[in-house]
Amino acid sequence: MSSKCYRSEIIGLFGCPVDENATVVIMEAAFRALNLNYRYNTTLVYPADLETAIKALKAFNMKGANITIPHKVEVIKYLDHLTETAELMGAVNTIFIKDGETYGENTDGKGFITSVHENGVEVKGRRIVVFGAGGAARAMTIELARAGVSHIAIVNRGRERGEALVDLLNNKTSAKAEFILWDKTYPIPKETNIVINATSIGMYPDPARPDMDYSTLLDSMIVCDAVHNPPQTPFLIEAANRGCKTLDGFSMIVNQATISFKIWTGLDAPIDVMKNALTREFNQ
Repeated sequence: MSSKCYRSEIIGLFGCPVDENATVVIMEAAFRALNLNYRYNTTLVYPADLETAIKALKAFNMKGANITIPHKVEVIKYLDHLTETAELMGAVNTIFIKDGETYGENTDGKGFITSVHENGVEVKGRRIVVFGAGGAARAMTIELARAGVSHIAIVNRGRERGEALVDLLNNKTSAKAEFILWDKTYPIPKETNIVINATSIGMYPDPARPDMDYSTLLDSMIVCDAVHNPPQTPFLIEAANRGCKTLDGFSMIVNQATISFKIWTGLDAPIDVMKNALTREFNQ
Protein backbone atom coordinates (compact mmCIF):
# COMPACT_ATOMS: atom_id res chain seq x y z
CA MET A 1 0.00 0.00 0.00
CA SER A 2 1.32 3.43 -0.96
CA SER A 3 2.17 5.85 1.85
CA LYS A 4 2.34 8.80 -0.52
CA CYS A 5 0.19 11.83 0.30
CA TYR A 6 -1.94 12.87 -2.64
CA ARG A 7 -3.19 16.10 -1.04
CA SER A 8 -1.31 19.31 -1.70
CA GLU A 9 -1.19 22.29 0.65
CA ILE A 10 -2.91 25.13 -1.18
CA ILE A 11 -2.09 28.84 -1.10
CA GLY A 12 -4.05 31.35 -3.15
CA LEU A 13 -3.70 34.76 -4.70
CA PHE A 14 -6.95 36.75 -4.64
CA GLY A 15 -7.29 39.86 -6.77
CA CYS A 16 -9.02 41.57 -9.67
CA PRO A 17 -7.30 41.62 -12.10
CA VAL A 18 -4.69 38.89 -11.52
CA ASP A 19 -3.84 37.66 -15.03
CA GLU A 20 -0.63 39.72 -15.10
CA ASN A 21 0.54 38.80 -11.59
CA ALA A 22 3.66 36.61 -11.71
CA THR A 23 3.86 35.65 -8.04
CA VAL A 24 2.97 32.07 -8.94
CA VAL A 25 6.29 31.78 -10.80
CA ILE A 26 8.22 32.73 -7.68
CA MET A 27 6.28 30.56 -5.27
CA GLU A 28 6.13 27.42 -7.39
CA ALA A 29 9.89 27.61 -7.98
CA ALA A 30 10.47 27.85 -4.23
CA PHE A 31 8.17 24.89 -3.51
CA ARG A 32 10.02 22.73 -6.05
CA ALA A 33 13.42 23.76 -4.73
CA LEU A 34 12.53 22.62 -1.20
CA ASN A 35 10.54 19.58 -2.38
CA LEU A 36 7.33 20.83 -0.78
CA ASN A 37 3.95 19.45 -1.78
CA TYR A 38 2.43 22.93 -2.04
CA ARG A 39 0.48 24.59 -4.84
CA TYR A 40 -0.02 28.29 -5.49
CA ASN A 41 -3.30 29.15 -7.21
CA THR A 42 -3.81 32.53 -8.89
CA THR A 43 -7.53 33.26 -8.52
CA LEU A 44 -9.69 35.99 -10.00
CA VAL A 45 -11.92 37.24 -7.17
CA TYR A 46 -14.39 40.02 -7.92
CA PRO A 47 -15.05 42.54 -5.12
CA ALA A 48 -18.58 41.20 -4.57
CA ASP A 49 -17.14 37.71 -3.93
CA LEU A 50 -14.32 38.65 -1.56
CA GLU A 51 -16.10 37.59 1.64
CA THR A 52 -16.94 34.21 0.13
CA ALA A 53 -13.34 33.74 -1.00
CA ILE A 54 -12.01 34.42 2.50
CA LYS A 55 -14.48 31.95 4.00
CA ALA A 56 -13.25 29.39 1.46
CA LEU A 57 -9.76 29.53 2.97
CA LYS A 58 -11.09 27.71 6.02
CA ALA A 59 -13.50 25.47 4.12
CA PHE A 60 -10.70 24.21 1.84
CA ASN A 61 -8.14 23.95 4.69
CA MET A 62 -5.78 26.25 2.79
CA LYS A 63 -2.53 27.51 4.27
CA GLY A 64 -3.41 31.08 3.37
CA ALA A 65 -3.38 33.56 0.52
CA ASN A 66 -1.84 36.66 -0.95
CA ILE A 67 -4.18 39.60 -1.41
CA THR A 68 -3.67 42.08 -4.23
CA ILE A 69 -5.54 44.96 -5.86
CA PRO A 70 -8.21 46.04 -5.16
CA HIS A 71 -8.77 43.99 -1.97
CA LYS A 72 -5.92 44.92 0.39
CA VAL A 73 -7.99 47.28 2.52
CA GLU A 74 -11.47 45.83 2.04
CA VAL A 75 -10.35 42.32 3.09
CA ILE A 76 -9.75 43.43 6.67
CA LYS A 77 -13.43 43.31 7.58
CA TYR A 78 -13.55 39.59 6.75
CA LEU A 79 -10.56 38.47 8.84
CA ASP A 80 -10.53 37.18 12.40
CA HIS A 81 -7.29 38.89 13.43
CA LEU A 82 -4.66 41.37 12.23
CA THR A 83 -0.99 41.48 13.09
CA GLU A 84 0.30 44.69 14.62
CA THR A 85 1.88 45.68 11.31
CA ALA A 86 -1.27 45.09 9.26
CA GLU A 87 -3.40 46.93 11.81
CA LEU A 88 -1.12 49.95 11.70
CA MET A 89 -1.03 50.02 7.90
CA GLY A 90 -4.72 49.32 7.49
CA ALA A 91 -3.90 46.97 4.61
CA VAL A 92 -3.27 43.24 4.19
CA ASN A 93 -1.38 41.41 1.47
CA THR A 94 -0.85 38.07 3.24
CA ILE A 95 -3.32 35.85 5.08
CA PHE A 96 -2.37 32.82 7.14
CA ILE A 97 -4.43 30.34 9.13
CA LYS A 98 -3.63 29.61 12.77
CA ASP A 99 -5.77 27.42 15.03
CA GLY A 100 -8.56 27.58 12.50
CA GLU A 101 -8.69 31.39 12.35
CA THR A 102 -7.55 33.87 9.72
CA TYR A 103 -4.78 36.38 10.36
CA GLY A 104 -3.90 39.32 8.15
CA GLU A 105 -0.29 40.43 7.72
CA ASN A 106 1.42 42.90 5.42
CA THR A 107 4.79 42.10 3.83
CA ASP A 108 4.67 44.74 1.06
CA GLY A 109 6.38 47.46 3.05
CA LYS A 110 9.09 45.20 4.42
CA GLY A 111 9.77 43.89 0.91
CA PHE A 112 10.05 47.42 -0.43
CA ILE A 113 12.39 48.62 2.31
CA THR A 114 14.60 45.55 1.81
CA SER A 115 14.82 46.40 -1.90
CA VAL A 116 15.67 50.00 -1.10
CA HIS A 117 18.52 48.95 1.20
CA GLU A 118 19.79 46.35 -1.30
CA ASN A 119 20.14 49.12 -3.87
CA GLY A 120 22.03 51.42 -1.51
CA VAL A 121 19.28 54.02 -1.27
CA GLU A 122 19.29 56.18 1.87
CA VAL A 123 15.82 57.26 3.04
CA LYS A 124 16.48 58.87 6.41
CA GLY A 125 15.72 62.58 6.28
CA ARG A 126 14.54 62.40 2.66
CA ARG A 127 11.47 63.96 1.04
CA ILE A 128 9.19 61.54 -0.81
CA VAL A 129 6.41 61.90 -3.39
CA VAL A 130 4.05 58.91 -3.66
CA PHE A 131 1.42 58.45 -6.36
CA GLY A 132 -1.52 56.46 -4.98
CA ALA A 133 -3.11 55.85 -1.59
CA GLY A 134 -4.21 52.21 -1.73
CA GLY A 135 -2.86 49.19 0.09
CA ALA A 136 0.59 49.27 -1.50
CA ALA A 137 0.98 52.99 -0.79
CA ARG A 138 -0.04 52.46 2.83
CA ALA A 139 2.50 49.68 3.35
CA MET A 140 5.34 51.48 1.59
CA THR A 141 4.84 54.86 3.26
CA ILE A 142 4.48 53.43 6.77
CA GLU A 143 7.77 51.57 6.37
CA LEU A 144 9.43 54.65 4.87
CA ALA A 145 8.24 56.71 7.84
CA ARG A 146 9.58 54.09 10.23
CA ALA A 147 12.91 54.26 8.38
CA GLY A 148 13.14 57.99 9.02
CA VAL A 149 11.90 59.91 5.97
CA SER A 150 11.09 63.49 6.88
CA HIS A 151 8.25 64.39 4.50
CA ILE A 152 5.77 62.38 2.41
CA ALA A 153 3.49 63.92 -0.21
CA ILE A 154 0.54 61.66 -1.07
CA VAL A 155 -0.70 62.44 -4.59
CA ASN A 156 -4.03 60.73 -5.22
CA ARG A 157 -7.12 61.16 -7.40
CA GLY A 158 -9.51 60.32 -4.56
CA ARG A 159 -9.55 62.83 -1.71
CA GLU A 160 -11.05 60.57 0.96
CA ARG A 161 -8.51 57.78 0.67
CA GLY A 162 -5.60 60.17 0.24
CA GLU A 163 -6.49 62.24 3.30
CA ALA A 164 -7.05 59.07 5.34
CA LEU A 165 -3.48 57.92 4.58
CA VAL A 166 -2.06 61.34 5.40
CA ASP A 167 -3.90 61.32 8.75
CA LEU A 168 -2.53 57.86 9.48
CA LEU A 169 1.04 58.93 8.75
CA ASN A 170 0.79 62.15 10.75
CA ASN A 171 -0.85 60.47 13.74
CA LYS A 172 1.13 57.22 13.88
CA THR A 173 4.61 58.16 12.63
CA SER A 174 7.14 60.95 13.05
CA ALA A 175 7.10 61.84 9.34
CA LYS A 176 5.21 64.90 8.15
CA ALA A 177 2.66 64.02 5.46
CA GLU A 178 0.49 66.14 3.17
CA PHE A 179 -2.25 65.34 0.67
CA ILE A 180 -2.25 66.67 -2.90
CA LEU A 181 -5.31 66.12 -5.09
CA TRP A 182 -4.18 64.55 -8.36
CA ASP A 183 -6.62 66.33 -10.68
CA LYS A 184 -4.05 67.55 -13.21
CA THR A 185 -0.53 66.86 -14.43
CA TYR A 186 1.63 66.92 -11.32
CA PRO A 187 5.03 68.68 -11.25
CA ILE A 188 7.60 67.11 -8.93
CA PRO A 189 8.89 69.67 -6.39
CA LYS A 190 12.59 70.27 -6.89
CA GLU A 191 13.39 69.44 -3.24
CA THR A 192 12.05 65.89 -3.71
CA ASN A 193 14.54 63.03 -3.23
CA ILE A 194 12.45 59.95 -4.05
CA VAL A 195 9.42 59.51 -6.35
CA ILE A 196 7.26 56.37 -6.08
CA ASN A 197 4.46 55.02 -8.25
CA ALA A 198 2.34 52.96 -5.85
CA THR A 199 -0.56 52.63 -8.31
CA SER A 200 -1.18 49.91 -10.90
CA ILE A 201 -0.62 52.38 -13.75
CA GLY A 202 1.78 50.80 -16.24
CA MET A 203 1.04 47.20 -15.30
CA TYR A 204 0.86 44.84 -18.29
CA PRO A 205 -0.91 45.21 -20.67
CA ASP A 206 -1.43 48.91 -19.83
CA PRO A 207 1.34 51.01 -21.47
CA ALA A 208 0.37 54.18 -19.55
CA ARG A 209 2.49 56.09 -17.08
CA PRO A 210 1.49 58.34 -14.16
CA ASP A 211 0.30 61.82 -15.19
CA MET A 212 3.17 63.98 -14.02
CA ASP A 213 5.42 66.60 -15.54
CA TYR A 214 8.46 64.51 -16.43
CA SER A 215 10.50 67.60 -17.22
CA THR A 216 10.54 68.29 -13.45
CA LEU A 217 12.47 65.08 -12.72
CA LEU A 218 16.06 65.84 -11.74
CA ASP A 219 18.96 63.42 -12.16
CA SER A 220 19.49 63.57 -8.40
CA MET A 221 16.10 61.92 -7.80
CA ILE A 222 15.47 58.22 -7.24
CA VAL A 223 12.37 56.87 -8.98
CA CYS A 224 10.62 53.66 -7.84
CA ASP A 225 7.74 51.65 -9.26
CA ALA A 226 5.65 49.08 -7.36
CA VAL A 227 4.63 47.52 -10.69
CA HIS A 228 6.65 44.35 -11.41
CA ASN A 229 5.19 43.32 -14.78
CA PRO A 230 6.90 44.59 -16.85
CA PRO A 231 9.98 45.22 -14.71
CA GLN A 232 10.83 48.27 -16.82
CA THR A 233 7.65 50.31 -17.02
CA PRO A 234 7.21 53.41 -19.22
CA PHE A 235 7.44 55.41 -15.98
CA LEU A 236 10.87 54.01 -15.11
CA ILE A 237 12.15 54.18 -18.68
CA GLU A 238 11.31 57.89 -18.89
CA ALA A 239 12.94 58.52 -15.50
CA ALA A 240 16.10 56.65 -16.52
CA ASN A 241 16.26 58.64 -19.75
CA ARG A 242 16.34 61.77 -17.61
CA GLY A 243 19.28 60.47 -15.58
CA CYS A 244 17.42 59.26 -12.50
CA LYS A 245 18.42 56.16 -10.56
CA THR A 246 15.49 53.75 -10.80
CA LEU A 247 14.20 50.88 -8.66
CA ASP A 248 11.70 48.48 -10.24
CA GLY A 249 9.02 46.32 -8.64
CA PHE A 250 10.97 43.12 -9.37
CA SER A 251 12.97 43.17 -6.13
CA MET A 252 9.97 44.27 -4.10
CA ILE A 253 7.78 41.37 -5.18
CA VAL A 254 10.52 38.82 -4.54
CA ASN A 255 11.44 40.22 -1.12
CA GLN A 256 7.86 40.41 0.11
CA ALA A 257 7.25 36.90 -1.24
CA THR A 258 10.12 35.48 0.81
CA ILE A 259 8.51 36.81 3.99
CA SER A 260 5.12 35.33 3.08
CA PHE A 261 6.79 32.02 2.20
CA LYS A 262 8.30 31.80 5.69
CA ILE A 263 4.92 32.59 7.29
CA TRP A 264 3.17 29.78 5.40
CA THR A 265 5.83 27.07 5.45
CA GLY A 266 7.97 27.89 8.48
CA LEU A 267 11.04 27.56 6.24
CA ASP A 268 13.54 30.09 4.95
CA ALA A 269 12.77 30.92 1.34
CA PRO A 270 15.31 30.03 -1.38
CA ILE A 271 15.57 33.65 -2.48
CA ASP A 272 18.13 33.07 -5.26
CA VAL A 273 15.88 30.41 -6.80
CA MET A 274 12.94 32.82 -6.65
CA LYS A 275 14.87 35.69 -8.24
CA ASN A 276 16.21 33.46 -11.01
CA ALA A 277 12.76 32.07 -11.77
CA LEU A 278 11.28 35.55 -12.19
CA THR A 279 14.25 36.71 -14.24
CA ARG A 280 13.80 33.79 -16.65
CA GLU A 281 10.08 34.48 -16.87
CA PHE A 282 10.58 38.06 -18.03
CA ASN A 283 13.50 37.27 -20.33
CA GLN A 284 11.73 34.60 -22.39
